[in-house]
Amino acid sequence: MTALDELVRYDGRHVVVTGCASGIGAQVAHQLGLLGARVTGLDLRPPAQTPGVPDKFIPIDLSDPESVAAAAAAVDGEVDALFNVAGVSSGIGDPLLVVRINFLGMRQFTEALSTRMPAGAAITNVSSLAASAYRENAATSIGLVETGSVAEGLQWCAENPDALADGGYRLSKEAIILYGMRRAVDLGARGIRINCTAPGVTETPILDQLRSAYGQQFLDSFTAPLGRVSDAAEQAAVLVFLGGRAAGYITGQVVWTDGGILAQRFISSIHNAEVSQGS
Repeated sequence: MTALDELVRYDGRHVVVTGCASGIGAQVAHQLGLLGARVTGLDLRPPAQTPGVPDKFIPIDLSDPESVAAAAAAVDGEVDALFNVAGVSSGIGDPLLVVRINFLGMRQFTEALSTRMPAGAAITNVSSLAASAYRENAATSIGLVETGSVAEGLQWCAENPDALADGGYRLSKEAIILYGMRRAVDLGARGIRINCTAPGVTETPILDQLRSAYGQQFLDSFTAPLGRVSDAAEQAAVLVFLGGRAAGYITGQVVWTDGGILAQRFISSIHNAEVSQGS
């Protein structure tokens, strides 16, 4: 076994994966199992019967604080890596529920488990290409991040309805990025890393939600330079890398796993600005 093999493996490590029943979360659990991890998986419903993956299943409803607390308490022992993959799209038609699941519930679960994470552990979350303007919107979305509980977060949402007016998804995914940046310092002092990925269009059940809500034409508007949509396995691979020792000096970051869409947009904006100045 080479040094790189050792860095990417998870032998003897206890990992926790939310959203383990389908999509990217199922692939994360599967890949971690192949790499030697002991996998605790959580979701609303158990995954399809796949022998040995996860090693333990715990039901969780991220929209229900009592369910989140009970699920966190059911996770046994120390946690070497946490992968927060579970989430929903704005296609469900309930902006507040989107924020409750994607950010407030995720944060509550993370806070509960982070106290049981040793030095060298990692937290890896999933944001989205939809959060690409997180810097421009940070003055608003940081308000949600800086709330101290689910109840305070819901109160903030009630007081800032405009922030959820586009469906809540963008806000929830921007909050995930800012939460990681905000926690990087205090977690780093304990030797714990926190990062997230930001997938582009990926073939998962969430894509089906978006397709049903907005139509295929909406999805086709997100054309990647790679000329295709992503699959769950390649998104999972980046998450697994970020949660492992091979990424040991990466924290507070967002990795744009979008097939080059942001790069394309940025270069186009430069070109358009040059054309405007020339005219």
